[in-house]
Amino acid sequence: MGPPGIEPESCSPAQEPPASPAPPAEEPEPSEAAPAPQQEAEGVPPVAQGSRPGGPGSKGQAKRCGAGKGSRGKRGSTRRAGEEGGRPARRAHVTVDSSKAKTSLEALKISLRQLRWKEFPFGRRLPCDIYWHGVSFHDNDIFSGQVNKFPGMTEMVRKITLSRAVRTMQDLFPEEYNFYPQSWILPEEFPLFVAEVRMMKESDPPWKPTFIVKPDGGCQGDGIYLIKDPSDIRLAGNLQSRPVVVQEYISKPLLIDKLKFDIRLYVLLKSLEPLEIYIAKDGLSRFCTEPYREPTLKNLHQVFMHLTNYSLNIHSGNFIHSDNVNTGSKRTFSSVLYRLSSKGVDIKKLWSDIISLVIKTVLALTPELKVYYQSDIPAGKPGPTCFQILGFDILLMKNLKPVLLEVNANPSMRIEHEQELSPGVFENVPSPVDEEIKVAVIRDTLRLMDPHKKKRKDNHLCILFNFNLPDTCMDSKQRFPPVSSRLPQSNLQFSKFAIVRSQLSENSSDTKDDLLEPGSTDQLEHDISKNPEASLPSLCLKQVFPKYAKQFNYLRLVDRMAALFIRFLGVKGTMKLGPTGFRTFIRNCKLSNSSFSMASVDILYIDITRRWNSMGLDQRESGMCLQAFVEAFFCLAQRRYKSLPLHEQVASLIDFCEYHLAILDEKRLVCSRGITERRAALVTCQPDGLHLTPATHAPLLNRMTAANKLTDYRNYRS
Repeated sequence: MGPPGIEPESCSPAQEPPASPAPPAEEPEPSEAAPAPQQEAEGVPPVAQGSRPGGPGSKGQAKRCGAGKGSRGKRGSTRRAGEEGGRPARRAHVTVDSSKAKTSLEALKISLRQLRWKEFPFGRRLPCDIYWHGVSFHDNDIFSGQVNKFPGMTEMVRKITLSRAVRTMQDLFPEEYNFYPQSWILPEEFPLFVAEVRMMKESDPPWKPTFIVKPDGGCQGDGIYLIKDPSDIRLAGNLQSRPVVVQEYISKPLLIDKLKFDIRLYVLLKSLEPLEIYIAKDGLSRFCTEPYREPTLKNLHQVFMHLTNYSLNIHSGNFIHSDNVNTGSKRTFSSVLYRLSSKGVDIKKLWSDIISLVIKTVLALTPELKVYYQSDIPAGKPGPTCFQILGFDILLMKNLKPVLLEVNANPSMRIEHEQELSPGVFENVPSPVDEEIKVAVIRDTLRLMDPHKKKRKDNHLCILFNFNLPDTCMDSKQRFPPVSSRLPQSNLQFSKFAIVRSQLSENSSDTKDDLLEPGSTDQLEHDISKNPEASLPSLCLKQVFPKYAKQFNYLRLVDRMAALFIRFLGVKGTMKLGPTGFRTFIRNCKLSNSSFSMASVDILYIDITRRWNSMGLDQRESGMCLQAFVEAFFCLAQRRYKSLPLHEQVASLIDFCEYHLAILDEKRLVCSRGITERRAALVTCQPDGLHLTPATHAPLLNRMTAANKLTDYRNYRS
């Protein structure tokens, strides 16, 4: 159930199934609209006034600077403001390094062609604006620009790490995070798994559960199998070296055409600080290839019935490749919504629940992601900014409740599939469904991350439609000549187009080219048609955070704990808190007292850190990881606020810590200001020609010398 107040994507019933993604009944946000047509080039220097004839651009200059006859001279003076010296300004291309794009390369190429951006498929010696990586942040060593991967994201969405992150949130907010199946991490929780299953069977004898076993590092359905009892776990495969997550299997999914299916939604994490989340308005629905029946001992092994993974079902003889987005074994999510809407399903509520699931999941992932980020890109050091497209796999239950299956850091962006022409001979065949969804997601992600967008807003001309210019234009420095002195009287009230510089020129004579002559509106319309973004559809990505931040900010307790953790890490680039850092945290936050001494603090640190390190996590550095710190924080909160629920205990302790740290920061700020002011006073008290020694050294001076210098100083001041 989504929080009240969210306006979800809508998919109203229609007469025909939609042939394209079904957007919500909502206008695009202003920041997402296509930018105004380019009127002034970025970084294109004007032609030198004294360039010799025959030099670069001299021929074009003669044609464009009034050298022509008749109307050419007049129109030459009213060219776009980006033309200086007669040379036409060219739009600065966004540069994209696609040398590491891998399987997403074809969709990326199509997107770049639609945007008319500059691609460097083999890399570039000079820095690029955007680096498109296929696997991880570390595919390239880059120190500037933007990269489409976050450091640590691959590790964060692994099945075990995701389960731990969501479980922490379930401990704090069990009702809010009930969209994730109950999970156990094996082998460390195998005894707990056996005990809890036995207890649940005893309390509910008719309950006959099925469990799904997922290898931690598995992908594309590799190694997944179903069991009916904990004793069926395959321990022979060295479970210690390849841990798994065991989850309760959803035995009553929603079916369409008697087939089980899941949803692949694309989510853009545009920024980590501040947090910005976008959701694609359409996605993919991936169907099983055998009619579904509830799991029994006889059909547990039938993967084409129970597992929706495309990489598995494509090998089924029943898999249907379709050019129609509404049929086949892979369809658009909007086509599924149409089917549900025709049966009376509340699509708005469904979208609201999905949006809520996505936001809550990202809020569970971002705390540790920030630890990874500060490790690879420490504050104050050069580094790229990051964004990333995530693939959310969601299953709809029979009661239409969405359930999170997993999150993919590297969702497949392939827009073709292999087709066997003859035994052993394959060729790549385009997939219209994949191309329609994935190209739009990549293209509009690039549009949102366009590094030149802000520059264009700040520097080049703004196009104003249906705007009657006033007789005078004024800034804080000068008054410009009346419009009537520059335009024919018959055209004073034109309202077709008016172009005004966003940054006013300091010289009033420069404003003569700011307005278009009546005959130049055709040229402007032509320029708009040449702008690649003018022909693009509206964004397929919808912002959901911070748009709905007020409804979810109360869930960000672990995020605030992560901020405390990062503050006391000490050495930049580390990811684990040492004993000294933990003691400093306790001391600065005033958490120790007579009943909780620093010796008890050390024991708490050692016990929790040792247990987490024994779980086989990252052993590259010793110390307390974020998950261990969160557990220690829970212990401190429960010790201090015994009568409150856990989430209120934790929130109260966070407020307490932040309060004392704010006081400490204020004291340090006042102290640093005092030192700075004293140093400044010593400097300003020394006029030219006089060299007063600080008062602390006065006893070392001869008294007569000091008195003479003081007299000289007084005479100088008078």
